[in-house]
Amino acid sequence: MGCDGGTIPKRHELVKGPRKAEKVDKNAELVAQWYYCTLSQEKLCRPIVACELGRLYNKDAVIEFLLDKSSDKALVEAASHIRSIKSVTELNLADNPAWSGDKESIKGDKYDDIQCGRFICPVVGLEMNGRHRFCFLRNCGCVFSERALKEIKTEVCHR
Repeated sequence: MGCDGGTIPKRHELVKGPRKAEKVDKNAELVAQWYYCTLSQEKLCRPIVACELGRLYNKDAVIEFLLDKSSDKALVEAASHIRSIKSVTELNLADNPAWSGDKESIKGDKYDDIQCGRFICPVVGLEMNGRHRFCFLRNCGCVFSERALKEIKTEVCHR
């Protein structure tokens, strides 16, 4: 059975070292940034706004935050740079025709593909799922992938 005199335990078997810090899954963190509001932690729903740092918010969550400053400390840190509704830009997002997230009834037996983005770049067709960089134009709110903006080479809206 062990430790009956025939074996001598080593030090590393008896002494436990310090716990290793839990690693955050980078893939899951990127998915959370693209699918959930930074303030309310709810699913993103239209109208969606973005701040100058590139964080995505539900517009109603930003308005509630601006009206009620006595909210949670973590929320205040996440949006402390937002002073007014003019600090955010409403985004014009192109829907992904391959995305069927809210259309089907969920019974628990369906596979959710977290890599399938809800929105796409209207120029190149890349999905907004965290794998590719996206930019938005502050004057109109149109959202493009960084690859599309490098190909187009202008700051003018193409819609």
